[in-house]
Amino acid sequence: MGDSRTPASMLAQTALFSILPPADLQELVKATRLRSYRRGEVIFRKDDAGYTLYVIVSGAVKIAVSSGEGEEMILTIMKAGHFFGELALFDERPRSADAEALEATEVLTLQREDFLAVVERRPRVATLLLKVLSERIRSTDEALGDAAFLDIPSRLAKRLLDLAAEHGEPTPQGTRITLRLTQQDLASMIGARRENVNRALAHYQNRGWLTKVNGYFTLLDENALRARSVY
Repeated sequence: MGDSRTPASMLAQTALFSILPPADLQELVKATRLRSYRRGEVIFRKDDAGYTLYVIVSGAVKIAVSSGEGEEMILTIMKAGHFFGELALFDERPRSADAEALEATEVLTLQREDFLAVVERRPRVATLLLKVLSERIRSTDEALGDAAFLDIPSRLAKRLLDLAAEHGEPTPQGTRITLRLTQQDLASMIGARRENVNRALAHYQNRGWLTKVNGYFTLLDENALRARSVY
């Protein structure tokens, strides 16, 4: 049985590179480097120069932007198999957001010239990349619409459901979100103040829709949260 944690197998499990034939995959592996980050360690900051694509092997990475006053907006959280840092590879402009390890994280790094060489040889990789980028733009548009038309409890319910869909695991009690999240993390995801999110969470917990144990949220009644997410 092969080692499931070899760089080749890690890349093969990533949607962006899973279409590559073995020869191309092995060639790409030669150009990658494995890097490790501690929980809370910054991978890059907004406005840093960007020459590297990152593929997450294990752990979780937060992509966020901050205001001049220090308020943070979390754009997305990514786990194993996801990639980030691709925009700067194409437009050669500085990073557009911060990237920070939410927990102990390992990534494979790929430099700009090596990635673009793959794209030139295998145009289908570019097609897949465009699909991922379009999905991220749609997600951003949806978040802007939510901020305009939904109240804070609705935005929170919707975000919890999205997190459960992306990062959830079934348990006898309900769907457990496998990310260790604070109230401030959730507030930063939906553009709200922490105290308002705390009140909404307490309301959901009192109704038996949600619980939190050791830093992990479990959705106990997804139907109730789904109904609350639309008004």
